[in-house]
Amino acid sequence: MAIRRVSAPSVPEPPSATWSNCLVVDGVAYIAGLTARANDFASVVGGGAHDQARAIFAKMGALLVAAGGSFADVVKVTIYVTDIRMREEVWKARAEVFAGNFPVSTLIEISKLAHPEMLVEIDAIAHIGASTRG
Repeated sequence: MAIRRVSAPSVPEPPSATWSNCLVVDGVAYIAGLTARANDFASVVGGGAHDQARAIFAKMGALLVAAGGSFADVVKVTIYVTDIRMREEVWKARAEVFAGNFPVSTLIEISKLAHPEMLVEIDAIAHIGASTRG
């Protein structure tokens, strides 16, 4: 069983190479905590939690496709928000990408993220090819 690093053109790997955005092991994709950081790593895309969550899910979707899967393969998401009152905005964005049985989910309020403008971070686990939800 080998570890396969997955990348997508729209989701650049960190310049410092301190983490991987997506690793696949034995058909399971582990997607790192993604944020709405712009591709230049200097700014943040989207002003509100909904916009940031949508940008994050777009990145996640690109990584899932590159890994050979889709959102239907996602079984677990962990969502970090800097203000718990943003949960409805994030859930709205989540409902735009998942259908049927939603993946199991954990929502956690944290004091801050890596950049002061970041409001949301989301990581995921997907079983590539297991798309039995509808």
